[in-house]
Amino acid sequence: MKYVISIIIPIHNGDKWINNCFNAILHQSAIGLLDLEICVCNDASTDKTLELLDEWKHVFNQKGVPLHVFNNISGVPQGVGYAKNKAVSISNGDYLCFQDIDDVMLENRILFQYNQAIKEPFNTIVGCKFKREPENSTVRYTKWANSLLQEQLNVQIYTSHGPTVIMPTWFCNRTVFDSIGGFSEKGKGEPEDLLFFYKHLDLGGKICRVDECLLIYNYHVNATTFSIHEDTIWNIRIERVERDILSKWSQFTIWNAGKQGRKFFNSLKKENRSKVIAMCDINANLIGRDYMPYSVKTRKVECSIPIVHFKDAKPPFIICVKMDMTDGAFESNLQSLDLQEDRDYILFS
Repeated sequence: MKYVISIIIPIHNGDKWINNCFNAILHQSAIGLLDLEICVCNDASTDKTLELLDEWKHVFNQKGVPLHVFNNISGVPQGVGYAKNKAVSISNGDYLCFQDIDDVMLENRILFQYNQAIKEPFNTIVGCKFKREPENSTVRYTKWANSLLQEQLNVQIYTSHGPTVIMPTWFCNRTVFDSIGGFSEKGKGEPEDLLFFYKHLDLGGKICRVDECLLIYNYHVNATTFSIHEDTIWNIRIERVERDILSKWSQFTIWNAGKQGRKFFNSLKKENRSKVIAMCDINANLIGRDYMPYSVKTRKVECSIPIVHFKDAKPPFIICVKMDMTDGAFESNLQSLDLQEDRDYILFS
């Protein structure tokens, strides 16, 4: 049988989360309206995951929703990318609905995202808004992700926040997965979601979002995201912004003469460092001075970059200021310049 939608779930030691996750799937409004299947990769779990999966198979069969399981029996977990790929490999759906076992989909998630997806080109990843639990965790990140305008989903792709639609909300036609060839399987420490997201954009893929809260996104210290080193993400972002943006600019200003702005400058290739005409800031102790980066290799000061007030700075800007950290002061300053995002400035915060 050909299924319309395959729910893709990677699991490694997920017994703590399985009942909540699967109970939410069981109560989806799409059941009875669309042909669904659940495809799981049990990635060498050592807890009660396999036992619970067997129990849930019977529950879902009564609802006419088959639950297929690929078991990694090697005894060695291969990572989230591997598990997602294996779950997809046993699926048959025209559309893939990605779900993390520690998150909970709200009752209309599948139906609403499917209804949106069939209106979009096949090369579209459809996300949705989400609720973070506990509510006071990652407040800035949650506000950013849920507040992005549709046109910003393809623009604010260089920030430390990662993909503009979070992975546990991804819903896409199978051709998106097939065109990329799946997720990286390098294992722990590999940002497979971000790499997949960037490859999707490189292939001309589109991003859109259902502007409804359709997922509860749980925050906990054992989440996979905490296994990825900050420097790994930083280097991927630097490489991309150099390739996509700085290669097209003849000169630019770095907005932030402090630690983050200087780190950004020193991470650039030599040809892009030479394009920096100034740094700008509001710190009176920095304005009027020069930033003079010292090269350990040559044991010399590499150059002298003036630090100016943001009102005296010349666009385009690479902005290395974190949003929502100044009670709106930075955002107000940026808005006062009447600039256009993706033309006059790029956020790299």
